Amino acid sequence: MPREGTGPDFIEALARGLEVITAFRPRQPVMSLSDVATATGLARPTARRILLTLTELGYVRQQTGGFVLTPRVLDLGVAYVRSTGLWDVARPHLEWLVERTNESCSIAQLDGSDILYVARVSVPKIVSLAVQIGTRFPALPTSLGKVLLAALPPDEAARVIAEPSRSGLESVWHPGRAEWEAELREVRARGWAVTDEQLARGIRSVAAPLRDGSGRVVASVNVNAHAAETSMEVLLDDYLPLLLQAAGEISVDFARLESAPHAVLPSGAIVTS
Repeated sequence: MPREGTGPDFIEALARGLEVITAFRPRQPVMSLSDVATATGLARPTARRILLTLTELGYVRQQTGGFVLTPRVLDLGVAYVRSTGLWDVARPHLEWLVERTNESCSIAQLDGSDILYVARVSVPKIVSLAVQIGTRFPALPTSLGKVLLAALPPDEAARVIAEPSRSGLESVWHPGRAEWEAELREVRARGWAVTDEQLARGIRSVAAPLRDGSGRVVASVNVNAHAAETSMEVLLDDYLPLLLQAAGEISVDFARLESAPHAVLPSGAIVTS
């Protein structure tokens, strides 16, 4: 996150506050004042004031050993998901897809060179990587990410891929530019993407794009499987047609939601029919 903005309206204090929130990592849920100051590059007094402000607002709490985030931080992400309406539209279709494949299904969007999971219906299985809403992975070695990167103009895709990942995960697949360019061209041509243990051992998946009413790719949806249980033949011959059907129906419903008239009612108003 940039410490200094590019215009006179940039609020540095807000940027610092968000930087402190994102300094907390899955493997470091408890952070001391020194930890936060080091991770963000902020002076200790500044980091302390921000932490105490976030504590008063309910986003952080103090405990033995330092500070931890509270569940209220989830409100920030949930507000985004609700604002797009994507989860409400996608949920029944994801549940339908999970019922027919008995595999976990997710929706993700691009955030820099990473994908960020914004919706998910999971099936309890032992896998090498835990996934939940808000999880981020490098985009290129995932089927979800390939779909999203392939939707970008080639020059923009190259710029995005060059950005460092913030996922903290080292993927199995490290393609050169010629290899990933050929991969994205193939995804553009056929309209879906597949990965076979490119992100991590034991994980394979297939993904398709989700589009808005103008045809723009706004997210991607996948079926995720364990390599020891699900062959590539089953993934592509059995699951892919179901995935493409669900992706098309989600896109239609999302476009319908976007085009529907929206009325903002005053507080306390009663709707009658």
